[in-house]
Amino acid sequence: MFKNRSVTVAAAGLVLAVGGCGGGTQEKAGEPDQGSVAPTPTRAPSKALVAWVGGMCESTTALKALRADSAAELKEIRNPDEAGPSAEHLTFSYLSRTPPAVEEVERDLKDLDPSGVPAADRLLDAWLEKLERVVRELDRVSPSAAFDDAEGTAAHVDKLVQSLTPPKPDLPALTKKDPRLAAAYKRAEQCAPGRQPAEETVSPVPDPSGPLPKAADGRNTDACSDGECEVLVTSPVRITANGLAVNVAVMKESITFKTPSTVVQLGGQSGTAQFGDVLKVTVVARNEGGAVLRFTIP
Repeated sequence: MFKNRSVTVAAAGLVLAVGGCGGGTQEKAGEPDQGSVAPTPTRAPSKALVAWVGGMCESTTALKALRADSAAELKEIRNPDEAGPSAEHLTFSYLSRTPPAVEEVERDLKDLDPSGVPAADRLLDAWLEKLERVVRELDRVSPSAAFDDAEGTAAHVDKLVQSLTPPKPDLPALTKKDPRLAAAYKRAEQCAPGRQPAEETVSPVPDPSGPLPKAADGRNTDACSDGECEVLVTSPVRITANGLAVNVAVMKESITFKTPSTVVQLGGQSGTAQFGDVLKVTVVARNEGGAVLRFTIP
């Protein structure tokens, strides 16, 4: 009887020992799971990458605005106001202003250094390929074509401008795949939603019948020889600036700029005429008596 009781106690002890060994395999409370890996934090983007992304956003926004403006101008050319300029004159102005605007965006993108992100650099290359093709086509269009086929020529140029849509994958799509681009995109001011393209600040435009603002160089057109000046023009004059000779004629409703290879006509009290990478002329103000013009090198 005593012997059987001892066997029973021994068996119970064995069960407890086995239970203790099983409990030893459980992790202690509060210890981390050795199988999980903590996510690697994204490093802050470099200033250079933020600047690159900002420049890409700025150019993309400028082209979006250019496409919208081009479509609106084509609509006006097709249905000109009876009391306003003719379709030919509207087209002449449109053909004079559109190529320089496209070329400006192309220059801005060419100024971007490699980003260091292969996918982003491929996007830049794709943009430049598109722009170079369109610029080549625009170079073949003379503003004087407006007087041969106003609507047809304007429609052709607008088609070229409308082709300047972002290559795929575009920058927002790339940010979803690359944390560095996403962080730079978030920091770049130019990429903020609803941001408008930067515009050049010009002097306030006075009333057409009021006095003109004082020109920094007065009537001294010789001051323009280095490509930088601000002069008053009241009669037809030949101005040589940065090596380019420009014949300027201020008329009642427009200003005409003529070089050996280009003719640009601007209506209204302000506007800009650009001659490649050589010269840019901004109409600061104009009235019936003349105009104040600012010459600069792009």
